[in-house]
Amino acid sequence: MTVEAPPDAATEAPPRRRRVTSLEVLCVLLLVALVAQGWITSVLDAPALRTGATIFVAVCVQALPFLVFGVLVSGAIAAFVSADALRRVLPRRPALAVPVAGVAGVALPNCECAAVPVARRLMQREVPASVALTFLLAAPAVNPIVLVATAVAFPGEPMMVLARFAGSMATALVMGWLWARFGRGEWFASRVTRRVPPPAGGHSRWAMFAETARQDLVDAGGFLVVGGLAAAVLNVAVPRSWLDTLGDQVVLGIVVMAVLAVLLALCSEADAFVAASLSALPLLPRLVFLVVGPAIDVKLFVLQAGTLGRRFALRFAPLTFVVAVGCAVGAGVVFL
Repeated sequence: MTVEAPPDAATEAPPRRRRVTSLEVLCVLLLVALVAQGWITSVLDAPALRTGATIFVAVCVQALPFLVFGVLVSGAIAAFVSADALRRVLPRRPALAVPVAGVAGVALPNCECAAVPVARRLMQREVPASVALTFLLAAPAVNPIVLVATAVAFPGEPMMVLARFAGSMATALVMGWLWARFGRGEWFASRVTRRVPPPAGGHSRWAMFAETARQDLVDAGGFLVVGGLAAAVLNVAVPRSWLDTLGDQVVLGIVVMAVLAVLLALCSEADAFVAASLSALPLLPRLVFLVVGPAIDVKLFVLQAGTLGRRFALRFAPLTFVVAVGCAVGAGVVFL
């Protein structure tokens, strides 16, 4: 004879463990900061830390407005632009659609950080990946804001503007054509290749716009902070005195400035003034710096890995670096 447990005992749920919320963590951190204020101030008062903090804030502040603009464009594409409309605008052959995306980069002034969520949203709207990646590379490098900033930074070198435009546009087009020929869709993260159907009603379109922009801002903003932190550390770690020895060594100067563009992770709207300040270097290495930086740097690599997929970024970033250096050198030989 078996004795059945009372119904209340059988259905009674186990006690729930109390979870620590982010608000409680913030309160603890604020309390520690107040108690140990003197010690924290003495530790963080080092010149290197002050410089790194300034660079970190500058990178984030420079990129954030363009990132917000980019996620708004991304949300608008997801909510209001259908795949059929994009197919009507773009040529059917990717080889012909790639130059159209390059020209679109001239008309839409995006920072390199803002172009990443836009490129993902274009691919989710069934735009060929080669076209979206061409826009990703062209928009931050050949838009009017960047070209005007370059002209202001190099007032006595008008051909520098033309050389930067040619080198950056060539980088975007070559990478687009290479991806159309050799790229594979499985290299992207699953969230990139997943199609997002537009909503049916007009009111729901605005709701989708707000939700898409919010989600993209949260996703890309976190990776922007990580990339800005990496850029700040590398800015402090790379001695400026190293640049003084490169004045008479053009080949070495090209290599160093290309690597420096990746490490410094400057915004494309401000990098021309940094390049102009390096007056000890010839124009060609500085042109390489201006072409490589908007195409690939540490913060952009982190954004691409987090938004488009790590397998994609590990293949796309090294190839972009090589193509950007080659196109910059070619443009410099022709125009400078």
